[in-house]
Amino acid sequence: MIPLALLSIICIYIFIERYIVLRRANREDASFMKRIKDYIHEGEIESAKNLCKKNGSPYARLILKGISRIGRPMNDVLVAIENTGNLEIANLGKGLPWLATTAAGAPMLGFLGTVIGMVEAFFSLASAGSAANIGVLAGGIYEALVTTVAGLVVGIIALFAYNYLVSRINGVMKLLEGKTMEFMDLLNEPAQ
Repeated sequence: MIPLALLSIICIYIFIERYIVLRRANREDASFMKRIKDYIHEGEIESAKNLCKKNGSPYARLILKGISRIGRPMNDVLVAIENTGNLEIANLGKGLPWLATTAAGAPMLGFLGTVIGMVEAFFSLASAGSAANIGVLAGGIYEALVTTVAGLVVGIIALFAYNYLVSRINGVMKLLEGKTMEFMDLLNEPAQ
């Protein structure tokens, strides 16, 4: 039960921390791309870079990388943005392997506790000899089944938390892809 309690605490921490990070990453500044476009068309590259640094979101870091590559071939700009995007997504997914491992491992730990409890129950029953009664066996079985329930509860919660966070990361990926396409279109359109 102690390992299951520790796993549940770790999972709760990871979920809350990643939820906050993903919420911030998914926030969108409606005027950001318009301001970037205006700065680039006016030739104020440093102002555009400063806006990206001030924004601090994952998509702003992608745009910053793209701005730093202005003047190079479009393919180089796109590759730099995509590489930065891959790093951003990897950073957003930090801690998720713990949730996935807990989702798979917690039920196993619960079952291990069940088997150990059953062995102890039958050992107690055998040790009691002719004085054995149903109470000796029932206490051991009860203890064994509690670990199974705890393992399943921790595993199920970790599984749902993992899948929820993965879906949030997918949402951020779509946002990053949209901003990348918008930035590349901006670089390809003629200045007015």
